[in-house]
Amino acid sequence: MPRLDGFGLLVNDMPAMIRFYRDALGFEIKEDESAENVYLIKDGTLFLLYDRKDFEKMTGHTYQYVQGFNGHFELALYVDTFAEVDAFYAQAISRGVAPVMAPTTEPWGQRTCYIADPEGNLIEIGSWDKPYEKKDD
Repeated sequence: MPRLDGFGLLVNDMPAMIRFYRDALGFEIKEDESAENVYLIKDGTLFLLYDRKDFEKMTGHTYQYVQGFNGHFELALYVDTFAEVDAFYAQAISRGVAPVMAPTTEPWGQRTCYIADPEGNLIEIGSWDKPYEKKDD
């Protein structure tokens, strides 16, 4: 049975997306802003930024892409405390990141907020107010 290897985003504006994921989210991206494709490991998972035109050329197909905020998926990131959720959100918004939902403590006990990357992909920053616990396979 296949195992999850990574997660990729097809992007229009590679320089803007590199700056966002590197500077706003702290992903360790070594490629410069002129890169056509970015491959990196984030917390043990392969993460890719892949130019849409290159992907269409490689697959021999054209695709329709949603504009603005989109709800096709969310990228969920974890911090250890509720205070970190609030601080990260405030810092991201002060840097011009698009807000989607301010930090909220949900009825199930998780504190969460949402922002969007430059191409409208949703990113959740959440916490259960305790250190991250990796689930064993």
